[in-house]
Amino acid sequence: MQTHEIVGEVRRAIEAGELRYRERLPAVREAAARYEASQQTVAAAYATLAALGLVSTKPGSGTTVAVGKRADAHLGTFSPPDLSAAEAWRPAQEGSQASEETTLVRQISATKEMESWGIPDGSPVVERTRIRSVDGVPVQHKLTVIPYEIAAKRPEGYDGVPPMLAPVGAPPTPKPKEIRMADWLGWDVAVTRAAITAEPMSPAATEALGVPEGSPGFKVLNLTQDSSGGLVYATVTTAPLHHRVTLDIIG
Repeated sequence: MQTHEIVGEVRRAIEAGELRYRERLPAVREAAARYEASQQTVAAAYATLAALGLVSTKPGSGTTVAVGKRADAHLGTFSPPDLSAAEAWRPAQEGSQASEETTLVRQISATKEMESWGIPDGSPVVERTRIRSVDGVPVQHKLTVIPYEIAAKRPEGYDGVPPMLAPVGAPPTPKPKEIRMADWLGWDVAVTRAAITAEPMSPAATEALGVPEGSPGFKVLNLTQDSSGGLVYATVTTAPLHHRVTLDIIG
């Protein structure tokens, strides 16, 4: 077999769930015999799979699968102009179990990158990170950045810690089910602009998703603005290219 054929076969096996997350692949010599190829061809195939973020090779540990089967995680269903009817994130496959965990909440000074989002360089912001998983396998890294004065807002009549400042592990915020979080907090949300690109994932995303550093992925940048054009919050959702990122807009 040639390099691209081995890559295709391993990729199909991962997508089908025949090769599972963190499962170890055969050593190069063993794989060469299995695929009737030279060791150089197998090594090249493994290197290509690693560059795609599908496997991870570490000295002494061999080559292991770095992703789960194709997750097809769904970003949401939106029905403009009634965004209160939006459906939360979920995996698209029937029977798949979704979970979401907040892993980081911290106050920092805005970076140069955030300046391009509409946040002044050096101004105080709150970062919140969530990891989304399907069937126990991490599939999305979501970073939310909020200007501090907006993050510190409390809903009318609510005396607890501002929901956007609640630390990791805090009990769920008792938000009414019939209202969006932004509306409950009194945020002026007028429009969200999205940009989807394919590029190397950030170090934080690769670490959280368990894929090799520099692996390519989908980057979904959402900038939510108020009625005067000011930034309310920004989200950066990252997923390996192996997965699909889907979104329904109705109306």
